[in-house]
Amino acid sequence: MIEVRDLCKSFTRVVKDENKKTISKNIKLKTKKEDFLAVNNVSFKCGKGEIIGILGPNGAGKTTLLRMLGGILTPTSGEIKIAGYDYSEDKNAAKKEIGYLSGNTKLYNRLSPRELLSTFGSLYNMEKDEIQKSIEEIIKVMDMENFIDNRIENLSTGQNQRTSIARCLIHSPQVYIFDEPTLGLDVISSKSIIDFMKSERDKGKTVLYSTHYMEEAETLCDKIYMIHKGEFIASGSCEELKEKYNTNNLRDIFINLASQRGDLLED
Repeated sequence: MIEVRDLCKSFTRVVKDENKKTISKNIKLKTKKEDFLAVNNVSFKCGKGEIIGILGPNGAGKTTLLRMLGGILTPTSGEIKIAGYDYSEDKNAAKKEIGYLSGNTKLYNRLSPRELLSTFGSLYNMEKDEIQKSIEEIIKVMDMENFIDNRIENLSTGQNQRTSIARCLIHSPQVYIFDEPTLGLDVISSKSIIDFMKSERDKGKTVLYSTHYMEEAETLCDKIYMIHKGEFIASGSCEELKEKYNTNNLRDIFINLASQRGDLLED
């Protein structure tokens, strides 16, 4: 359902230039611009009925990768296919098959979750009866009965996150792309989202999500890709990785591999 080949994304950043001299007491030109690869030559596949985890600390390239897959960022080079649609040929068709959730997702505070879902259903050109049926199913799946008609500005953090995921569900996509979906949530809210991802996998949907919670990924993912400085440094099922690197947890695997490359990113 997701095919990625040789994907790269470069950005330009300003860095210190130690070779530049001060040209006066008040004007200092000690910076320069340089290009860097936030995602460097990444390739992988995700099939139906799989939960795939992209693991790594903050700054590793997780969000940049997922934003390209969600159609928000344009790759510098490489290929992306979603549900058989090539982004270079029919990006809009591909995006209709995606439910994308970002940590930066903002909701309309003056609307209720029901009103929000109705609005997004209309954006996907769904019929009114189809929208209402989908909303009723989502209310049950996401356990939203107690707050579906409350204003979003009055919801708790966990209720907001469930509403954000409900927005991704309205058009019944084949692929879910979630960027740190459990970040900052309490145990109960996190469990409801984890259970949701498992249930969608059981329906044959593809779930791709990023996290820096290694222990969570151990119990949830069918396959794991560890990313460091924009590159995949390890991949496989949790059991395969533990056997290959002779350890009983993913955190030790990542730390050891990152250390071998000369440095570590702060978590």
